[in-house]
Amino acid sequence: MLALQDIRAYCATKKGATEDFPFDFQTLVFKVGGRMFALTDIDAAELSVNLKCDPYRSIELRSRYSQVTPGYHMSKKHWNTVCIDGVIPDKEILEMIDHSYDLVYRGLTKNTREEIDRL
Repeated sequence: MLALQDIRAYCATKKGATEDFPFDFQTLVFKVGGRMFALTDIDAAELSVNLKCDPYRSIELRSRYSQVTPGYHMSKKHWNTVCIDGVIPDKEILEMIDHSYDLVYRGLTKNTREEIDRL
């Protein structure tokens, strides 16, 4: 089962990814090109991560897993909260992170994507 340090390490492998605490000292936010693709509460008793998701894929994931719910304090259409409790295979959670990163990256301006690609 993934732990917070695993999520941090995986997000750090994404090209141009940064991490920050822009809201408070417990909400860790991962960004690419200045836009969020993942966030988590580092002090929560149960690990979960908010991830951007295609609306149609969100519906499918929410129907398949009770651990995937509409994004907490986020757009319910475009964000999911994923509880990491060992039920969803780690590989699938990492794929959800990839999907979130890719959605945000594709939404960046061409100039910003080119800057990131040069890193």
